[in-house]
Amino acid sequence: MPVVDMRSRPTFLHTFFGAEPDTPEFGVARWLNARVGSREVEHFTRGATIEGFRAEMDGAGIDVAVMVARSVPGVRVSNDALAQAAGHDPKRLIGIASVDPVKLGRKAAVAEAKRTVTELGFKGINLDAGFYREGMRADDERLMPLYELCETLAVPAFVMSGPTTPDLRLNDPLAVDRVARTFPKLPIVCCHGFYPHVAEMVTVAFRNENVFVSPDMYTFAPGGGLYVEAANGFMKDQFLFGSSFPFRAMGQGVADFRALGLSEDALDAALWRNANRLLGLGLAEA
Repeated sequence: MPVVDMRSRPTFLHTFFGAEPDTPEFGVARWLNARVGSREVEHFTRGATIEGFRAEMDGAGIDVAVMVARSVPGVRVSNDALAQAAGHDPKRLIGIASVDPVKLGRKAAVAEAKRTVTELGFKGINLDAGFYREGMRADDERLMPLYELCETLAVPAFVMSGPTTPDLRLNDPLAVDRVARTFPKLPIVCCHGFYPHVAEMVTVAFRNENVFVSPDMYTFAPGGGLYVEAANGFMKDQFLFGSSFPFRAMGQGVADFRALGLSEDALDAALWRNANRLLGLGLAEA
């Protein structure tokens, strides 16, 4: 079956991803790899070129990598730089834009988001709600015009979450429930699955079929088994695989994911069918 990696970034895109040895960011990349169970904590150095990144994909058996940009203080990956990276192999490298409405203002953020879809060909918009200079919940009114735009353009909204949110009170999956009900036709991808709030996350997915859960590296963290339990049941068509490269190795991610205990149908759905439907990738089972 094909494999779609819903969260993967080439190392060279930013120092945050470990692009420069002997820097604090490189040390943080090693540290985070160790914290999430990477068996090779400097594997990300092989993604320092586009050729190396694609070789890692090939070695892991990954057909498509979805590259989610970041636009927050300290990690600004420009949408044009991401488009340039995706342009090396447009069928295998898919760009997801990122905008910062705090930095740009609402009107400019909407305009930039629209440009990335209509001109750069990106397949979705990422919102780093809790990570902006003025952190916010996913249902903050300042984000509503961006959700509305995504719904209008028929692309999913990606919402960043997880235990590295600067103010953990903002890492609240219940906020996604309000967004999903306000925009029932909008697919919403919850990056990092709002870990560690796993029970609340799967509850929101239970209530809203337009909510997709992509726990990525936190699938394997303590308590992550509840994601798998839900994916073997009602959440089968809403669960997504992501390696979290460069913070976890691609090959290890695929192998560990296959060993989670998902049913054959749920595994097939998570590895490619759900992403294929969500992003309109046009993949077919070999």
